Amino acid sequence: MTDSADRRLGDRILVALELAIDQQELEIAEQLWRALELALSRYGGPDAFEKRDPPANMDDVLDRLFALRRAKGG
Repeated sequence: MTDSADRRLGDRILVALELAIDQQELEIAEQLWRALELALSRYGGPDAFEKRDPPANMDDVLDRLFALRRAKGG
């Protein structure tokens, strides 16, 4: 893993999202998910070809967010 100073914004948001899910903070996790989507889609604009792969654990984090939504009745 790279030094934290070298991380991209999306990487930092993903770490915060994982922490919010771990702490079962659904409202915060939802906001962070929207911020992550925005950060990842801003790269090059909506019609640009994404030049980097999404974070490897993004699917797992999304599954955990969906599970938290269900657990909280959402």
